Amino acid sequence: MSRLPPRDLLRALFDSAVAAAQPAHALAAHLPPPPKGRTIVVGAGKAAAEMAAALESLWPGPLTGLVVTRYGHGAPTQRIEVVEASHPVPDAAGEVAAQRLLDLAATAGPDDLILALVSGGGSALLALPPEGVSLAEVQALYRGLLESGADIAQMNRVRKHVSRILGGRLAAAAPNTPMVSLVISDVPGDDPGVIASGPTIPDVSNRAEAQAILAQYGIDPGPALAAWIASPAADTPSPDSPAFAQKSVHVIASPHRSLMAAAETAKGFGYPVLVLGDSIEGEAREVAKVHAGIARAARLQGVPLAGPCVILSGGETTVTLRAKGGRGGRNAEFALGLAQALKGLPSVYGLAADTDGIDGTEDNAGAFITPDTLARAASAGLSAADFLARNDSYRFFQGIGDLLITGPTRTNVNDFRALLIE
Repeated sequence: MSRLPPRDLLRALFDSAVAAAQPAHALAAHLPPPPKGRTIVVGAGKAAAEMAAALESLWPGPLTGLVVTRYGHGAPTQRIEVVEASHPVPDAAGEVAAQRLLDLAATAGPDDLILALVSGGGSALLALPPEGVSLAEVQALYRGLLESGADIAQMNRVRKHVSRILGGRLAAAAPNTPMVSLVISDVPGDDPGVIASGPTIPDVSNRAEAQAILAQYGIDPGPALAAWIASPAADTPSPDSPAFAQKSVHVIASPHRSLMAAAETAKGFGYPVLVLGDSIEGEAREVAKVHAGIARAARLQGVPLAGPCVILSGGETTVTLRAKGGRGGRNAEFALGLAQALKGLPSVYGLAADTDGIDGTEDNAGAFITPDTLARAASAGLSAADFLARNDSYRFFQGIGDLLITGPTRTNVNDFRALLIE
């Protein structure tokens, strides 16, 4: 097969990763038989609407239910209602939808079946404040977590303990009803209890751990939330709860499977591939330095493999905000850090992008870097170091036309990173 131009190849690898995680491809093998009674669908996440649409096309019997997804991530459905709400900071639409999901689950009986469609993003879409706590207080906590540098597992450990639906509470609302959770993973390790803060999964963490995380990152939850987290009411259902006796879970799509799909595409174009793993975490700009070091060794020394080659990785980095007013998510920040670390090294190209099509809160999935990224930026009067110091990666890549804008992909298997060494 003939080779593509570098940017086209990187985009083809990203598209392969996303295609491998589409619900229409992933759901069919994991569907249970229909029940004697009703089939009730509940769900939340960036892929929830697309999962609902795929389920409608596959399910042999009647369906009813509700899923909540991020604004702009909806999909046409006939029998399952789709509600859109805010992400990554929750809003009133998500709060109302979360209460409706709890109420719907509570109507289920022993002859019914609940199908839970869960994907990344559900933690914000299902924020249901505890009694006596306002949505504004939960919103402030979510903002503090997002700006803190905490990793996704830490953030979700806290979120489980400030919600009436996360951390297994949605499943506990239907203690006598069989439930099958169909989950698209966006977290390192594919732990269903971390994905969307595990609304249908028993919780192995405790409120003391949530308190410790808040203290570690200097986050003040406010008096009402602090009192809640300190109380026994904040405890989540544990694995030995009888509510989970008839509950099962299947991870139907994952970062690893998507990286393998991208690897096969690269091999099809004649490139050897090194997959660094799907669980890489850390500060985005620091992870970028490590990737730059690997690319430099491949380019100049032929190790761990010689170019031309492709290096892939996944996982979820973090960004600690160092300045106010900057724009850009963790993938654009990774790309900017990568460009700065490579210093124009010839024949090295890169792409970092979120597989849901939205990098943080912007309209881009991520950004490309090329050997002349820094030179083109300098010609436009843009300093990579200055933009990185301001956490302003979006405007940097916007200024040189290197943003990747795909729109919502309606799936989500975390971050995707590809380096091409020609």
